[in-house]
Amino acid sequence: MEEFVAIIIVGMLFIGLPWVILHYVTKWKTAATITSDDEVLLEELYNLAKRLDERMDTVERLVASDDPSFTPVKRLQADQEQDNQKLRELEIMMQEKKGTRS
Repeated sequence: MEEFVAIIIVGMLFIGLPWVILHYVTKWKTAATITSDDEVLLEELYNLAKRLDERMDTVERLVASDDPSFTPVKRLQADQEQDNQKLRELEIMMQEKKGTRS
């Protein structure tokens, strides 16, 4: 009987414990990555944000033409060089992720 208990304990130490550890390490690694569905969603959100930014530019131009005292809120703008650099870096990162960078 004692030999049977010893075999079970050794089996749990050398088979069961590593299996549990490796199982949860694998779960942890797969949970930390972005899935292809997440990438598609991020790209759609990025494109939506670009379109909304263009719309905001248009609205601000229209309001500024009607009211000379209007001052737009400070935000990223596509026509400023310091903001363009950040936008270019983001575009490059997205192209590298897709593998379409030339």
